[in-house]
Amino acid sequence: VQLVESGGRLVQAGDSLRLSCAASGGTFSNYVMGWFRQAPGKEREFVAAITWSDGGTTYADSVKGRFTISRVYVRNTMYLQMNSLKPEDTAVYYCAARYKGGTAYDYWGQGTQVTVSS
Repeated sequence: VQLVESGGRLVQAGDSLRLSCAASGGTFSNYVMGWFRQAPGKEREFVAAITWSDGGTTYADSVKGRFTISRVYVRNTMYLQMNSLKPEDTAVYYCAARYKGGTAYDYWGQGTQVTVSS
């Protein structure tokens, strides 16, 4: 499985940004795909996840109501729409994948930098 993120850049507080994750090399109907982020000096944290087969979603409390995770099933592409961005959203954002029956994310992308200036 290969995951490639794109879309990160420098934005201002209050702006919106959409990240993309292109997935290949797997049958993704059996997967849960997620977004994680890691800010400088902090541990990587969960942001959101989507079950590929039925589109069910979960979110971290810190992004609920501001971020939306989605996927285009036939394109094997996942998105993270981020609205009302805050400086504390600054981080490297990673997409990841795990089997539906598992708990650990086995596959990771290389990350894309999102910087939110105040």
